[in-house]
Amino acid sequence: MPHWELAIFFFVIAFVYASVGFGGGSSYLALLSLYVLPFQEMRLIALVCNVIVVTGGTIVFIRNGQVAWKKILPIVLVSVPLAYIGASLPISHSAFFILLGSSLVLAAVLLWVKTQSNVEDNSRSYAHPAINTILGGAIGFLSGMVGIGGGIFLSPVLNILNWDSAKRIAATASVFILVNSLAGIAGQLSNMPADMNYTRIIILGGAVLAGGLLGSNLGAVKFSPLVIRRVTALLVLGAGINVLLKHLP
Repeated sequence: MPHWELAIFFFVIAFVYASVGFGGGSSYLALLSLYVLPFQEMRLIALVCNVIVVTGGTIVFIRNGQVAWKKILPIVLVSVPLAYIGASLPISHSAFFILLGSSLVLAAVLLWVKTQSNVEDNSRSYAHPAINTILGGAIGFLSGMVGIGGGIFLSPVLNILNWDSAKRIAATASVFILVNSLAGIAGQLSNMPADMNYTRIIILGGAVLAGGLLGSNLGAVKFSPLVIRRVTALLVLGAGINVLLKHLP
């Protein structure tokens, strides 16, 4: 049987995150880490929910011309195959949770230290293709192994580097999350256990679909992106430390 309270939590996470243009993948994993679930299922749930929540935002960014394709392509062309490889690699239960805990702690630090680029929307910025390629490949591979889209790592790093304006970085992260989540799902399908609970995945996917649609369209409710990032950083940090304490030898 699915954990029905998870559906409520996932709905709330998707609602809040979608209202400020985020996906919420790290928070889904942080929450799932509190339950005794197969880690293969945890990764698949997080990626499926990522795809559902960020697809609409990505379409909006593209329609508004905020996607800098020439700068994004070197990132995603390398990240997609490496995300697929990372997701398809066999990994032990203990190794996964140590990697997950470490990734959550790192993500929390990155979320806290820098949240805004200093580059204006009408300013020209420079990003060397080699830097884009290295960032995309490294984050894509890690994202595939852990089961997230990678935006929680990519966005803070790009902001620290003043890679582009805040809007274009948000658009880049949205595209990055979408394509890497799809690649991660494809990579995991080759290693799915026979007893996978697809009913739970469908229920949680439906919860984030409803929450994401409501959050992105309910203009009367406004959340501060800074507050969301800081609260998320604290929650993700706590979850990461909890995972490490449970699984480190």
